Formats: sequence, structure tokens, C-alpha cells
Amino acid sequence: MTITQLSGYRLMWIFVMFDLPVTSKKENRAATKFRQYLLDEGFEKSQFSVYARFCNGKEQFEAYMRRIEANLPERGDVHILTFTDRQYENIVRFSGQRRRRQRKNPDQLALF
Repeated sequence: MTITQLSGYRLMWIFVMFDLPVTSKKENRAATKFRQYLLDEGFEKSQFSVYARFCNGKEQFEAYMRRIEANLPERGDVHILTFTDRQYENIVRFSGQRRRRQRKNPDQLALF
């Protein structure tokens, strides 16, 4: 077993935000299919129409970008943001009127 210290500036988080039309059954099905696709790819729902996923660098991010692009719905807007792991640690979160504790990201990643 090898343990490797990876830089928090190389590790990344991907956020996919979207605004998809749902005024017809066809559009509603397309939006549902896209949300399900993101879940199948390992994204987690952060908020309604905002999904997030951790990745281990730019190469993996580019692979996700290509797959997301190949699965975009016909209509609507999709925005993809990336944050380094260090930047993600500094996101300020509120729940209701209360500030939430900062998340502690893992210090190490074990590679086998």
C-alpha cells in the first residue's frame, strides 16, 4: 500500500448548475434524465439544480466535461464551475439564519 500526499491545489471539486425548461412532458423528461445522469456519474445534489463531485485533477475534470457535454439536454442552460480543494474548504455555508461549520477535507488520499 502506498500513501501519497496530494496537493489541495491539484484536487478539485466540480459544480454543475443548471436551469432547464420543464414546461412540457418532453422537457420534464429531459431534465429528469440529466439529473439522473449526474447522480449516476457520482455527483451529489448540493441544492436544487446544483450538483457537486470531487475529482483528482484536471485530467479527470476534462473527462467529466466531455461526458457531461455528450449528455446535455437539448434546451436550457448548464454552467460548470471548478474549485480547488483548498478553495472549497473556504466556502461559507448558511442553513436558515445560522452559519454552518466549515467542512474539513481529507488530508491524504490512499492509493493502492
